[in-house]
Amino acid sequence: MPLPESFLEELKARCDMAEVASSYVNLKRSGKNLVGLCPFHSEKTPSFNVYPDNGSFYCFGCGVGGDVITFIRRIENLDYMEAVRFLAQRAGLTVPENQVDDGMAKLRTRILALNRETARFYYSVLMSEAGAAGREYFSKRQLQASTIRHFGLGYSPPGRFALVDHLEKKGFTQQEMILANVAFQSRSGRAVDRFSGRVMFPIIDLRGNVVAFGGRTLGDDKPKYLNTADTPVFNKGDMLFALNFAKNNNGGRLILCEGYMDVISLHQAGFTNAVATLGTALTPSQARLMSRYAKEVVVSYDSDGAGQKAAARAIPMLRSAGLLVKVLSIAGGKDPDEYIKTYGALRFKQMLDNCGNDVEYQLQKAKEGCNLQTAEGRVAYLRGSVQVLATLDNNVEREVYAGKVAEETGIETATLLSQVNAERRKIEKNRRRQEFREIRQKAVGYRDNINPEKAQHLRAAAAEEALIAYLMKNPGSFERIYELLPPEKFITEFNRRVYARIVGRMKEEKSVSLTDLAEEFSPDELSYLAGILAKHDGVSAEWKDALEYVNVIRQEDENLRLGNAAQAQLGEIEKYLEKLKQQKK
Repeated sequence: MPLPESFLEELKARCDMAEVASSYVNLKRSGKNLVGLCPFHSEKTPSFNVYPDNGSFYCFGCGVGGDVITFIRRIENLDYMEAVRFLAQRAGLTVPENQVDDGMAKLRTRILALNRETARFYYSVLMSEAGAAGREYFSKRQLQASTIRHFGLGYSPPGRFALVDHLEKKGFTQQEMILANVAFQSRSGRAVDRFSGRVMFPIIDLRGNVVAFGGRTLGDDKPKYLNTADTPVFNKGDMLFALNFAKNNNGGRLILCEGYMDVISLHQAGFTNAVATLGTALTPSQARLMSRYAKEVVVSYDSDGAGQKAAARAIPMLRSAGLLVKVLSIAGGKDPDEYIKTYGALRFKQMLDNCGNDVEYQLQKAKEGCNLQTAEGRVAYLRGSVQVLATLDNNVEREVYAGKVAEETGIETATLLSQVNAERRKIEKNRRRQEFREIRQKAVGYRDNINPEKAQHLRAAAAEEALIAYLMKNPGSFERIYELLPPEKFITEFNRRVYARIVGRMKEEKSVSLTDLAEEFSPDELSYLAGILAKHDGVSAEWKDALEYVNVIRQEDENLRLGNAAQAQLGEIEKYLEKLKQQKK
């Protein structure tokens, strides 16, 4: 059943698009609209637009758009009904209980329930006689019982059917277990436990749902860490371990660690703002996620070569997300967990408060191995410094650090800056070339998956889009337009479907906005429709323009009909000739 119109109207009234988006994006007014850096892709120039007039948003950079429900669906990774419930709770509304969720919503609900039961099972095993090996491991890592409870840690028994048998008794199917990735299908077709003989780390989303698991082997099994693959409720590139705790306890700063145990040890020591990626390198999506909850990130990776490479990759992503970045270098190659156990939490806090920012860290790395007492050493350091400083967009920042490097090496700041600016021009040139290549590749291989017929009927499709935008701005004109142009005369199937739905609602005297259409169109289709509205925003079309759009569509429709008739006539002639040939034979 669709949601009641009265409920959707109240939800729209209470969930202002600009207000909701502002809790995720730093928006600035631009005329009657608002703009900001897009939360769905990395960018330096704002291309994310919010249109208060029609309650929509659209990013001209990545093409994502829609209404407030679509925005929440995408940014919180929810399905339609989950996004509605999310907004309703925010607005203090109750979602009508007699609504039937679609199949995907039911599946997600079942997987979340299955994951919750799985986490309880692993914890109960850890606390039982069968979990002695897991308790011994956590004891060696000096975890307190309260910490184990807080994070819901557990243990997966060595058998291959313990969890599957338990979940079946709780009413879950083997297919659901496989979809949740807590089990896999054997050659015989039976579900088998995915995790076996490992200490378990539940991964919890920002709403408190268990969405996945990480498991660490206690022996020499490979891989050392095994993580849940992507499922209908989990995407490892979009989440961070322990952010559900850290988001409310960070004071504007997050500590980014490499592993689960580092995070857990830091939380136990009082640093409840620590988070970690989920078995993969940092992604731009995770960097943007952190920017929603903090202004500063301290990168606290291991001091070994792999950790330092990971830090070097993470820094530009975090900077692109608008975060102030600092890098914690722990002497002796220790990780945060080892350091706290050896020197205590107070020493770690002092080191944390005094750590340098990412520029100082990169310049220090450039200096390593360079003897500044020799000309060769100074030149090598200067070359490395130029590479670092050329990546800085802020002029003041470049000049400050250029001055420090110049002082260290005994050269003029202006000389160093001229080299930095030359390198920046080279980087910018390469960036433009790459952008041009990507645009050309997209243009050559571009396929409009939403309205594939548009390519064959560009003029008519453009008129259809303009007419849809006009109609949504001028609903009082729908009767005259509908009389001139019924939906069947639309040329492209997608635009025809949108037009039919709009005039259908207007006939019933119902409101028409993206929110009113959100239940019937997919997020990608709503993005497409939001793009149509965004491209026509500020266009002052009048009735005579609407008539021109109608005439273009009608003319194309007539041409197609005549073409089809000609094709039909040609087909009849061919059949007649073939008949004559057969008679002659």
